[in-house]
Amino acid sequence: MVDGFTEYARYGHERLCRTAYLLTRDWAAAEDLVQTALVKAWIVWRRIEGDPDRYVYRIIVNTHASWWRRRWRGEVPTAAVPESLAERDIARAVTDREALWAATGALPGQQRAVLVLHYFADLTHQQVADVLGCLLGTVKKQLSRALARLRVDSALHDLGMEEAVR
Repeated sequence: MVDGFTEYARYGHERLCRTAYLLTRDWAAAEDLVQTALVKAWIVWRRIEGDPDRYVYRIIVNTHASWWRRRWRGEVPTAAVPESLAERDIARAVTDREALWAATGALPGQQRAVLVLHYFADLTHQQVADVLGCLLGTVKKQLSRALARLRVDSALHDLGMEEAVR
């Protein structure tokens, strides 16, 4: 086995899956995405210098983008009818999370990737730029646009969550 890869995959798998889940919005797809990313990383593991996270995050984002372009995005069946806003006293946290989940899901892929990598994976703007292979200004612009879209989202505004995305 290639030096260090087994340990990286063992200890980083859960963290990578959580990040991939935020991109894919589906646990099975996130696990598939991480598995694919780890296979691609294993192939070139000897050439990866420094922190492998930057390289693996980039593989995850790029692979997700290629899968997303191929996927049909029509109607999506659900197991249950969404809760109405009238029931939000009972499960305010759940309702807020679902609204934020839907709002971030409506963001374009690059904006969502920048948001996930910066706020969830806790990468700096420069690290996000390195992962995505773009300029620092592009990251800042995409992040600004993503936050602007979340600020004007009527579902978040109706729930009083506009302060959460400031």
